[in-house]
Amino acid sequence: MTDTPAANQDEKPNTELLKNAVHGHKAMSKKGFLERLFTLSFRGFVYPQIWEDPEVDLEALKLDKTSRIMTIASGGCNVMNYLTESPEIVKAIDLNPAHVALTRLKIAAIKHLPDYESFFAFFGHADEKKNIENYDQYIAPHLDAFSKKYWEGWSPFRGRRINYFTKNLYQFGLLGRFISVVHILAKIYGEDPRQILEAKTQEEQGEVFDRTLGPIFEKKIVRFICNMPPALYGLGIPPSQFEDLKGDADMADVLKHRLRRLAVDFPIEDNYFAWQAFGRGYDREHKKAIPRYLTEKNYKKLKENADKVEVYHTNITGFLEAQTPESLDCYVFLDAQDWMNAEGLNNLWREVVRTARPGARVIFRTAGDDSPLEDALPKDILRRFHYDPSISSDAVKKDRSSIYGGFHVYTFGGDVGTQKTKQTNKMVA
Repeated sequence: MTDTPAANQDEKPNTELLKNAVHGHKAMSKKGFLERLFTLSFRGFVYPQIWEDPEVDLEALKLDKTSRIMTIASGGCNVMNYLTESPEIVKAIDLNPAHVALTRLKIAAIKHLPDYESFFAFFGHADEKKNIENYDQYIAPHLDAFSKKYWEGWSPFRGRRINYFTKNLYQFGLLGRFISVVHILAKIYGEDPRQILEAKTQEEQGEVFDRTLGPIFEKKIVRFICNMPPALYGLGIPPSQFEDLKGDADMADVLKHRLRRLAVDFPIEDNYFAWQAFGRGYDREHKKAIPRYLTEKNYKKLKENADKVEVYHTNITGFLEAQTPESLDCYVFLDAQDWMNAEGLNNLWREVVRTARPGARVIFRTAGDDSPLEDALPKDILRRFHYDPSISSDAVKKDRSSIYGGFHVYTFGGDVGTQKTKQTNKMVA
């Protein structure tokens, strides 16, 4: 018996799921080549931590004990964060088997590790040899076969993948290695991103950034690299999203602006996204710059709610097609819709309409400012949802990860109709 309700499902081949999600052009075209290159890079471990701020999500989702949530898993962090609100159920899905395995590992760990300190050591420190002993003794016997095979599978230079947790999990995965490259690049120019973590005020944070990291984006070689789509695959940005993120600006300027927002717009003492970007880990000493699922005050609540999570290896539309009508009231799509064409969006949202309870809320992020739905979806679907663009602008300003240009909330309400179909507000880039 395993601890994962979805453990016995038919695990679909990862390659096919990715192809269906990403490939939209012929292989011999430039865009087709870039799409296939992205698929190749995305097949392995990508996100050791999710980069969507759960506090912004929770404000929009308005969870209670009756909430039935469908969310993309990614690194599993926000699946755990949502549990602190004691919803009825969380159904997490992901195309990537590594993300499925990581989310299931977190669920098994919160249920079976002996105490809070061992749980925090596993995911807060993520670099201690004791973690492997605890995995073998407490977690592995309760882990589903799919996830156990992944974590005990072979990784070059590390042996079993579970050994990531003795060498700082957050330095692994495509994103972890991307951040490592940024640190190496900064040191080549004589700068250390960790200096920002020592700032005492936001004003000082800005001074440190403008003196250290900011000027690096003016270097010709850096500007050249930033404008190459494959250079951003480490951020999980596919070719289809690259142009939305770039807009009419130079990509180096866009990245500099958003990195400065991450470094400056929020107090460094509790912005765990900034700690991961500039310090390669969480605040272990004071435990302030950590996600809510790693706080001691939420430990007991997580244990009580851990059985409410189901994790599936599949795509969004395929998952929703298998759900019963009016069975969900919270949908978290992250930035997945930036990957989709109009046909894919239509298929997805017809399933949302079919499976949504009255008042259901759908949240998602976009690389650019505007919602792609206002031009892509037919009016018969759009009129079923209420959409307030002003919510998006406020949410982007609150999002501590500072990665995205847009945050969107659609509320299902019969024929209430949307506001004007073309979003005109321009949020902070």
